[in-house]
Amino acid sequence: ELHFAHGYLVHEFLSPLSNKREDEYGGSFENRCRLALEITDAVRNVLPDELPLFVRISATEWTEGGWDLDDAVKLVLKLKEHGVDFVDCSSGGNVISAKIPFSPGYQIPFSSRIGKETGMLTGGVGLITQPEQAESILESGDADAISLGRELLRNPYWIYQAAKKLGAEIKKPNQYLRAL
Repeated sequence: ELHFAHGYLVHEFLSPLSNKREDEYGGSFENRCRLALEITDAVRNVLPDELPLFVRISATEWTEGGWDLDDAVKLVLKLKEHGVDFVDCSSGGNVISAKIPFSPGYQIPFSSRIGKETGMLTGGVGLITQPEQAESILESGDADAISLGRELLRNPYWIYQAAKKLGAEIKKPNQYLRAL
């Protein structure tokens, strides 16, 4: 997974708020996307065809005049042309003062819109803490996969507990058999 989100270098190139360059990597949307696409091409060219290429993006900076969901949709269309198979849709990270409306599943509308408008497989993230919530997002088609971050840090057994709660069976690794 290429990480083009959260204020890291490639996100800084994508953002009109942080990219003040006046060369072929700054200014227009196309120029600001150039580095992301060059990196994508370089990785896709050495990655075996049978391995998927994932990219994580910030779908919005939550700041007027910054990178937004319309930009993200346009970028994902370009990434798709360059051989990306899956986009992990997150947000924020480039503007410290951004007012982010945190609530359960607050970033799912990004994966939903990006998936529907681009045909790209998407991952949904953002305060997904309950198994039923994750299952509902997948069943609705608002994301093709769910990524958990902080919830797995808080509870490394979440996957096993979720499977049990949803009535699914998963094989536990041998190392975990005595611990569960």
